[in-house]
Amino acid sequence: MRYYILLLCCALNLLPALAADRNLQDIYREIDKAIDRSPEYVAQYEALINKTKSACQHETNHERRLSLLMQMYNLYKAYSNDSAMVYIERYIRLADELGRHEQAAHARALQAYQCSTVGLYTESLGILHRIDSQTLTPEGRTDYYVACIHVCGELAYYTKIQDMRDYYTRLRNEFRDSLFQTGDPNGEAYLLQQEQQLMEHKQFQEALDVNDRRMALVEEGTRDYAIVAFYRHLICEALGQYEETKYWLALSGLCDVQQAVMDQASLLALAQRLNDEGDLKRAYRYIRFTWECNKHFNTRMRSWQIAPILDVIDDSYKTQMNRNNRMLVGGVVLLTLLALTLLGSLFFLHRRNKQLNSARQALNDTNSQLASLNDELTSANEQLSEKNAQFSLLNSQLTDANQVKEEYIGRFLSLCAQYVDKLDNYRKMVNKKMKNKELDELFRISKSTELKEKEIEELNQNFDSVFLHLFPRFIDDFNALLTPEVQVHPKEENRLTTDLRIFALIRLGIDDSSKIAEFLHYSVNTIYNYRARIKNGALDDRGQFERRVKELGLPR
Repeated sequence: MRYYILLLCCALNLLPALAADRNLQDIYREIDKAIDRSPEYVAQYEALINKTKSACQHETNHERRLSLLMQMYNLYKAYSNDSAMVYIERYIRLADELGRHEQAAHARALQAYQCSTVGLYTESLGILHRIDSQTLTPEGRTDYYVACIHVCGELAYYTKIQDMRDYYTRLRNEFRDSLFQTGDPNGEAYLLQQEQQLMEHKQFQEALDVNDRRMALVEEGTRDYAIVAFYRHLICEALGQYEETKYWLALSGLCDVQQAVMDQASLLALAQRLNDEGDLKRAYRYIRFTWECNKHFNTRMRSWQIAPILDVIDDSYKTQMNRNNRMLVGGVVLLTLLALTLLGSLFFLHRRNKQLNSARQALNDTNSQLASLNDELTSANEQLSEKNAQFSLLNSQLTDANQVKEEYIGRFLSLCAQYVDKLDNYRKMVNKKMKNKELDELFRISKSTELKEKEIEELNQNFDSVFLHLFPRFIDDFNALLTPEVQVHPKEENRLTTDLRIFALIRLGIDDSSKIAEFLHYSVNTIYNYRARIKNGALDDRGQFERRVKELGLPR
């Protein structure tokens, strides 16, 4: 009882993991569909960009033109870095011309942040040094501190000099403190920095609570939602929640694809994780998609990040493809050998059939001669009459054997023709799946024993049908030799049980247990056990049981 309770507890503990895995697989499938539809999402996004661009080109009102230029920057900042830089520069130039220095300084803070995200750290620092933070609006000051925090954090992360790392880390923390003093505690920028600070101090549960607050501020499926989900996966990873980590990373990647984001970070991290887990096909597809997106976004830093991962995944994928190709070639060679063996068997059976036909004709001629002799020697003595009766019995047995052989040979040739067709269909199916690169499906089919089991069942069904056609009273006559408790009654009409099938083969003259075991796909010991059990239930002498079975019934 204790053992069953333990098993039940284990099963209950596994249920959430299994459910999470199914949910994650659903998201993977959604990502695959989204990648297939990526041209559609990009076309929709391009249409929005073109509409805004057209409005911007024809706008004469300076206030509205500034607003449209900022919209163009926001549309391009995660789609095309070069275009984003162009439009933020146009915004700054127009704002300066109109004397809107606060707006120009705010835009420079955004420009500095964009530079730091693509690895232009020197340019970012140069832009930030030109900004007087005291002249900024509260919103502009927040974006200024965010840009300062980001570029200092990046420089601290990538430098190899410890003193410089300490310097930039200290500078980043000072800017973060300034943001905490002046920023909106409920704003996204404030909450993100609070979450990052908690992560640095390994207060992961508190960081998760802050992430919950950020999640409540964004709409599901948007670019902002993808960003929050990306940071959430980092917290889950730190907490050791690996299924949750993959879930939020995949969800972030899905949103990025659907929003036509070209600065792909989530799919890059997901591809690397999938490669580590052995899912090479999906990892290869995601990293290739990320690479194509980056070429559109056009930043060297992301290319430096993607290139080594792409090389690793590409090598792993090619290795697996080569291994699969070798296995397929081996399978084709094996199928070819089986086909040649089958053709050889058909040729051999054809020759045997011709020999049997000749023998049958010879026997018919002999029977005719014996019949004539029997008419002529009717008046012969009793000894000759007895000999003639023996010849008649022998002729009847030969006729019996010929009829059995003819029936089974006809059915065997039909089955051989069917197997040739099945083998050709299997070859076509393998060829089609190789062309379609459905290697996982092909591997699953070749690994399954379902085809073998199905063919064995069909072979048994054909054997039963032919045998009962030849010996329709076999089951009743067989049971008449047994005690009631041992008698065998099949559950299906026109079918034999294993017991009946064994003694049906004995009735046909196949009494070698090894040959019976080979035909029925059982071990020799199993066949011995079946025969012994049935013979132990014989009504008369068990030693003569199989001889009496061989004498049961004549075919109609």
